[in-house]
Amino acid sequence: QVQLVESGGGLVQAGGSLTLSCAGSGRTFSDYAMGWFRQARGKEREFVAAISWSDDSTYYADSVKDRFTISRDNAKNTVYLQMNSLKPEDTAVYYCAVKHWITAQTMGVDAKGDYWGKGTLVTVSS
Repeated sequence: QVQLVESGGGLVQAGGSLTLSCAGSGRTFSDYAMGWFRQARGKEREFVAAISWSDDSTYYADSVKDRFTISRDNAKNTVYLQMNSLKPEDTAVYYCAVKHWITAQTMGVDAKGDYWGKGTLVTVSS
């Protein structure tokens, strides 16, 4: 059974940092794009960042560019999201997702995943 499990969420003050992790199990994701999405209360889910399977190229939403960094460790089947300079508007449930054989940009544009985690809550206080 394929599973994605996010961790690392929590409460942080504005300007602070958090690192999210998403560990996959049940299969190898080395040929999957891996990404992060978020959903704030009362809003639709939105794309945050993704990393390609083939060349580790990355793609970010404009709202997080230069503040967030996505990375992956294929040996650990894990994707990370380093979040710096956090703002109250970053408050949301963050979900990881994986999709087979696509680029990071495609994942950002299509916002689709083959598998999804259950999410981890990030709360940024002002």
